[in-house]
Amino acid sequence: MRSRYSAYAVGSGDHLFRTWHPRTRPDDVDPDGRVRWVGLDVIDCVAGGPDDSEGVVEFRAHWVSDDDGPTRRGEVHERSAFVRRAGRWVYLRTE
Repeated sequence: MRSRYSAYAVGSGDHLFRTWHPRTRPDDVDPDGRVRWVGLDVIDCVAGGPDDSEGVVEFRAHWVSDDDGPTRRGEVHERSAFVRRAGRWVYLRTE
C-alpha cells in the first residue's frame, strides 16, 4: 500500500501498472499530474502478513490541487484488497 501511495506521489505510472492485478487494471494508470499527494494514514490492516495470500488495507490519502484557481484539498478514504501474485503483492480492488 505504501509503495503504491508513493508511486502516486512521485507520478510513477510504471510502478502502479506493475502493482495492479491484470484482471482489474485499467488501460491508463498514470497519476493525475494536477494532484499532489501530501499524506497517507493507514487505518487498518486485515491479514497480509508473510504467510498470507490476501489482505485488506484501510487508508486515507490526502491530496492538494491548485491547477485552475484556488487551492483545493481532499482525501481518498477506502479499503483496498490485495493478493499475492508470483510472490508480490498487487492491488485487486476497492472493498
